Amino acid sequence: MHDTQSVNKSRINIDALDEIWVFGYGSLIYKVDFPYLEKQTATIEGWERRFWMGSHDHRGTPEKPGRVLTLHPVKNVECFGVAYKITYEEFDHLDHREKNGYLRELIDIKLQDGRTIPGVVYIGHADSPAYFGPSDIAALARQIFNSSGPSGENRDYVFDLANALRRYNVKDEHVFAIERALNTLSI
Repeated sequence: MHDTQSVNKSRINIDALDEIWVFGYGSLIYKVDFPYLEKQTATIEGWERRFWMGSHDHRGTPEKPGRVLTLHPVKNVECFGVAYKITYEEFDHLDHREKNGYLRELIDIKLQDGRTIPGVVYIGHADSPAYFGPSDIAALARQIFNSSGPSGENRDYVFDLANALRRYNVKDEHVFAIERALNTLSI
């Protein structure tokens, strides 16, 4: 495991923000296990979600890691997600949840109400030991299909996210391609 909890506590000055918003682009869209003050759909500019992070602690094990999302920079794209207005106290829980190689980053979040506000996002960068990087869809699906951990089957992460994106009428070809490949494996 590549625990980033202590690093994240000193990474950015969250106290300097007038309001604290966190942007979720993966499981934070559908699995909200923390209290929040407000919730809005949102987007961030210049990023796309990719199953390029290893999960040694939630959707896999150190011996058989799963695959979970991170963000990959790409010009002229928007990434859909959900933003939550939270209190500073929620970062203990979020830092633990995102501890396997993810770092807190400040980012501009465009909220559904039209405001663009500074907020926090967790990103697993290419220099993280938990970063696995790109792979073809079939290989990603096989790894996901065969992985599970304390938070459940890795494939359920994909299915739950795909279903949540559909509920929001969001198309994400990377997520849906992996979902299709997983469905062929489970036949």
